[in-house]
Amino acid sequence: MADAASRLKGLLEQMLGVPLPVRVRAWDGSQAGPPGAPLLVVRNRRALRRLLWRPGELGLARAWVAGDLDIEGDLYAGLDALSGLVWDRGEDARTLGQALRDPEVRSAVRGLFRLAGPALPPAPPREEARRRGHLHTRRTDRRAISHHYDVGNDFYEIVLGPSMVYSCAYWESPDGGDLETAQRDKLELVARKLALRPGQRLLDVGCGWGSMAVHAAREHGVNVVGITLSQEQAAYARKRIAEEGLTDRVEIRVQDYRDVRDGPFDAISSIGMAEHVGAERYLAYARDLYALLRPGGRLLNHQIARRPQRDESSYHVDEFIDAYVFPDGELAPLGTTVTQLERAGFEVRDVESIREHYGLTLRQWVANLEADWPRAMRLAGPGRARVWRLYMAASALAFEQNRIGVNQVLAVRTPDGSGDSGMPLRARVWK
Repeated sequence: MADAASRLKGLLEQMLGVPLPVRVRAWDGSQAGPPGAPLLVVRNRRALRRLLWRPGELGLARAWVAGDLDIEGDLYAGLDALSGLVWDRGEDARTLGQALRDPEVRSAVRGLFRLAGPALPPAPPREEARRRGHLHTRRTDRRAISHHYDVGNDFYEIVLGPSMVYSCAYWESPDGGDLETAQRDKLELVARKLALRPGQRLLDVGCGWGSMAVHAAREHGVNVVGITLSQEQAAYARKRIAEEGLTDRVEIRVQDYRDVRDGPFDAISSIGMAEHVGAERYLAYARDLYALLRPGGRLLNHQIARRPQRDESSYHVDEFIDAYVFPDGELAPLGTTVTQLERAGFEVRDVESIREHYGLTLRQWVANLEADWPRAMRLAGPGRARVWRLYMAASALAFEQNRIGVNQVLAVRTPDGSGDSGMPLRARVWK
């Protein structure tokens, strides 16, 4: 009888209809596949049962998080090799039901079930988010934010470094450089686009660990209200602000953006926040921000975008991201975001794509995590640490390959009747 790796490779290729782009090492120590190819480690039969009972990305994610499946060697090369089978199938990919009409596919699935052995479907890893209630109510948004951000501030310090900025940095060159410098440059870019001046009021929506609030108050003399739904973020930000001596200029609240009532503000920054809002609520979100700005005030919206689809109604949230990383998060095409901001009343004045910058940022975060891997596992647990390593590495490839992007959209609440935007005549002269 053939060893487990050879049997597994043959059955997978029969089911997929293409050569397997990775080398496989099975639970019995056997290996099969192209020499020198990235090594996919199938540690036990339970990995197969997870894939068979939940085919597709979610089954793979469960096997990865549980430690049943791994990639040895270059993680990026392994994920890149697998991307054509998992993420890059396109809108014309066959559904499972369509695939099972093929006798070869049905035969391969039966063979995989025999190889996996008889057993009930394994329970999902405990790190998987449980779905309860309607999307994007105050309660479900609070629960989703807690799932992602209340992992532990010590863990985030490992990943993000001293800046504690959890959004795309702004790099000087594609060769990379110092993450702290790149994050400071991003915060300064936002401040310059908003034309922050001493005495102004800034609302930082989704303020995270307080980095933008501290930068705006310390470097530009601005009075800042930062809001977050994460208790752990708020506690960290308040401590940081006290240590900086900025408590007279910065207030951090655990508050939903829908409950902010003390406008108007001179400027609003929304950095990596809008992805949590959801398509159904986005126009209301934009209108809420518009109402909180004074006439002539500026909004800087820093947001991840996906590529548009021919049929937008067929869009579905990435299963792994939804279950393990950002529950209830949604990505929209750039054009949709701009349209919604304009419908809310904003005049969109500038759009800057910084897609390549996010790939560089994510690779640095992965390197930070891997450099302190034993401690990261102790702080967050092995499953959560594996979630983050996979999510950040796969996301880096997605940005680099233009499957997703990130954009800074600068918009103005132009005063009614006057048309005076307050913007410089020459674009990209941020004063």
